[in-house]
Amino acid sequence: MGSHMGYSAAPRQTAALPGVMDDRRKKLKFRAWRRGFREIDLILGPFADETLISMDEAGLSEFEALLDAPDQDVFAWIMEQTVAPTAFQTGTLRAIQRFRLTLSERLS
Repeated sequence: MGSHMGYSAAPRQTAALPGVMDDRRKKLKFRAWRRGFREIDLILGPFADETLISMDEAGLSEFEALLDAPDQDVFAWIMEQTVAPTAFQTGTLRAIQRFRLTLSERLS
């Protein structure tokens, strides 16, 4: 039998290229811009544009959980009108809240 040099049945692990989004990030970015609630689109969309590329897996999961929550609730949490349930009190929500403030400053 011939040699199988260089062949492995294990899936190849490839590092993401800098500046290139993987499929998960692309889907999250798409969802962030197309919530159907314009006010939240204008916060989550730019946040996704600026941060998803460098977000770690935990951050991506936290962001995804926010995208799965009802729009009105997420908007109230981001605007700090209501306190988010404990499960949503994450570093990602705090980052979005800070981002909203800097976004407001940029637009003024």
